[in-house]
Amino acid sequence: MQLRNARLCLDCEEVHDTQICPVCASETFTFMTRWVPAPERRERPRQPQEAKPPSTSLGASPSTPLRASPPASLGASPEELQAYRDLLDPSHKPNGRGWQLVRQGAMGLALVGVASWLWKSSAESAAGNAGGAGGAEKERQ
Repeated sequence: MQLRNARLCLDCEEVHDTQICPVCASETFTFMTRWVPAPERRERPRQPQEAKPPSTSLGASPSTPLRASPPASLGASPEELQAYRDLLDPSHKPNGRGWQLVRQGAMGLALVGVASWLWKSSAESAAGNAGGAGGAEKERQ
């Protein structure tokens, strides 16, 4: 069993390398490498590479960041490629129509709520006035 694949069952504390514990059939486990560091698998560690300046083979100046675009081998038309470039352009601003609709909908709901509250309070005050006047007449009799 390789250390990087070894798992400790959290229910019965069995060490195994499968998805399900062979002893208790639990799927609750943690990797042993959480406590025991696994050595690197390579014989020689990878040498750190120097950062290279961005390539300017696409006609971009060194100050202009390169933009990702879908490869032409996928059969994308020039219009689709331009659409991707427009979407990836940092200066691209969406029209905001979606959020405008959300704000208008929220404002409409708020107005309906306030109107129903006012209608209920006016109906209650009218019923209170009518009931209060009737109560006063009964007291006089």
